[in-house]
Amino acid sequence: INHRTGIQFANTEDKQEFSKYPTKAGRRSLSRSISQSSTDSYSSAASYSDSSDDETSPRDKAQVNTQGSSDFCVKNIKQAEFGRREIEIAEQDMSALISLRKRAQGEKPLAGAKIVGCTHITAQTAVLIETLVALGAQCRWTACNIYSTQNEVAAALAETGIPVFAWKGESEDDFWWCIDHCVNTEGWQPNMILDDGGDLTHWVYKKYPSVFKKAQGIVEESVTGVHRLYQLSKAGKLCVPAMNVNDSVTKQKFDNLYCCRESILDGLKRTTDVMFGGKQVVVCGYGEVGKGCCTALKALGAIVCITEIDPICALQACMDGFRVVKLNEVIRQMDVVITCTGNKNVVTREQLDRMKNGCIVCNMGHSNTEIDVASLRSPELTWERVRSQVDHIIWPDGKRVVLLAEGRLLNLSCSTVPTFVLSITATTQALALIELFNAPEGRYKQDVYLLPKKMDEYVASLHLPNFDAHLTELSDEQAKYMGLNKNGPFKPNYYR
Repeated sequence: INHRTGIQFANTEDKQEFSKYPTKAGRRSLSRSISQSSTDSYSSAASYSDSSDDETSPRDKAQVNTQGSSDFCVKNIKQAEFGRREIEIAEQDMSALISLRKRAQGEKPLAGAKIVGCTHITAQTAVLIETLVALGAQCRWTACNIYSTQNEVAAALAETGIPVFAWKGESEDDFWWCIDHCVNTEGWQPNMILDDGGDLTHWVYKKYPSVFKKAQGIVEESVTGVHRLYQLSKAGKLCVPAMNVNDSVTKQKFDNLYCCRESILDGLKRTTDVMFGGKQVVVCGYGEVGKGCCTALKALGAIVCITEIDPICALQACMDGFRVVKLNEVIRQMDVVITCTGNKNVVTREQLDRMKNGCIVCNMGHSNTEIDVASLRSPELTWERVRSQVDHIIWPDGKRVVLLAEGRLLNLSCSTVPTFVLSITATTQALALIELFNAPEGRYKQDVYLLPKKMDEYVASLHLPNFDAHLTELSDEQAKYMGLNKNGPFKPNYYR
């Protein structure tokens, strides 16, 4: 039991539950290509502020909040009121984080934590940041992506005194400048890192090795960032314990599966107004993201087939009623092509050449390397921007292919992501930070750890009241028969 919060994470007998080795999903992620997360496109449909409304760079502006502080760099501090409303809307569907805030506010389990964070800065992540502050942490924050910031939300955070360095439409130089200003400030040294994509961790490791060595822990939630951590660990250069949130059950099964099940249709509808009934769709990859996409498409009457490299995932697709095919064999008939693999060159130029007129091509995987977009930037093809994030690529014979978000992540580029799902991931991140920060010396070595099942179960239990769901409790006899503790964990850590 964590004595400062009363939350049970991993007791001494459970120490071994923290597997040091990646799960099957984690191992698979090691072979995925790394795309620099800062260049993955993302925009918020809910954002009031367009980056073109004022061409002056935020770096050239002198701004202060109402408390007189200028320790921030955002697009326009005057938009704070709009941002506060966005955050309040997000709080309505993130009750588990608010519940955690109320339960642990008295004990301040993060008192003394100095957290430097690098995530998408949206209304949902603002709820996480403000929860960490309520639990006692000092925070400085920057964006993990040049397009993802909601300017008004960044302003609202800066107004409350949280140093935020981010705006929508940063240049590459701005991106690294913001990260540096988060880490390098007089009289303040971070002891915890919360990262999405690994750019912040990489920057601190390279530029501020003394800060890196003194950190108490890193929490990372993306495939790319986790891959980078395992690389550091393998090379013997990871001198800080790190928590792999990406491969936790509450991230894989909820953020990846259910989030994509809802957001795939949203992204496609907003950009193309497509009707799904009877459309021929091929989904490349039947992992959690692919499963979510296929469920939604099938429900609306689309005729869906799958491409897969993994015989287990392929067999699951067959049992779920989908045909498993090779892309080359069906490419001419497809109305929509969706990639969900995390790999590179899944859709090649040769396949794009063979697509039929009007075919919609998009990516739901993490990296922007799945569709060979670079090959389309050639003299014989014409690019025509028809809407925000929608391009028509026109071949010499007049054939058009509709490319969404330039092959970048569709749901985050062209629509919004369900708040409730982000609550699950954010709660997992908060608990991982609490656990690493309060762990007794020696519990965590200099390695990458998976969340214990107990913590995953606790995150899930915090979200059940939303549905008025009531868990059945084991009797003593039943618990003994199953060899379980009545309070969990109910599955072994290797159970997927």
